[in-house]
Amino acid sequence: MPSQAVLFDVKDSIATISLNRPEALNALTVPVARELYEAALQADEDPEVRCIVVTGRGKAFCAGGDVKEFAGNLPRIGLLLKELTTHLHNAISRLARSQKPVLMGVNGVAAGGGFSLALSGDLVVAADSARFTMAYAGIAATPDGSSTYFLPRLIGIRRALELFYLNRSLTAREALEWGLVNRVVPDAEFPEALRALARQLAQGPTLAFGSGKFLLHHSLGGGLETQMELETEFIARSGKTEDFKSGVTAFAEKKVPTFKGR
Repeated sequence: MPSQAVLFDVKDSIATISLNRPEALNALTVPVARELYEAALQADEDPEVRCIVVTGRGKAFCAGGDVKEFAGNLPRIGLLLKELTTHLHNAISRLARSQKPVLMGVNGVAAGGGFSLALSGDLVVAADSARFTMAYAGIAATPDGSSTYFLPRLIGIRRALELFYLNRSLTAREALEWGLVNRVVPDAEFPEALRALARQLAQGPTLAFGSGKFLLHHSLGGGLETQMELETEFIARSGKTEDFKSGVTAFAEKKVPTFKGR
């Protein structure tokens, strides 16, 4: 990566993308959003990667767009916001469409575009101290970063509007109750809990995960018969993979399968 604002690391088939502006609560600038997209592309394309983790360094996951930068660029703010959201949206699209499991590790505040980024993950693990807020209404902005797509699907229009209109902040436990996150763990246990879940995903049937992810996303806009036809096609494809052979053989022999993502 060209700078240290976004860190990228691959270990044990896990690609970890870390936002690294802790002094600014990992706020997004155009260069940071561009690097996030580049890291997402790299993780998605690397055949050795079987799970992608996105997290933040320091006390925040991501505070959203850098509002100080917005205030200093008001004469060209439309251009700045279009450039920023273009890179951010490209990154989110790549992660959402990746055939690999994407795990969001929300280690602290997730606000604005950071809130949106967290929503776009397949699974979300939050530290107990994490906080979730849309924050857009506070600066008279409309939501971005895919939140108007994912939020109504996760919690419904009424609650989505409540979060937007009232600028309400949710604790990690409230976010769990609302269905925005999958797990909440104590801060001290967060790094290992995130790694453990990432390892579990990286050792899973990667191709089946990717196909299942596609089917679940597609179901939101398709009809019943179309969806079942896709299910037929995809399960027939999965039956031809090495992992399927390993899985059914291990099941028949009452053993634990070893998946290789092939």
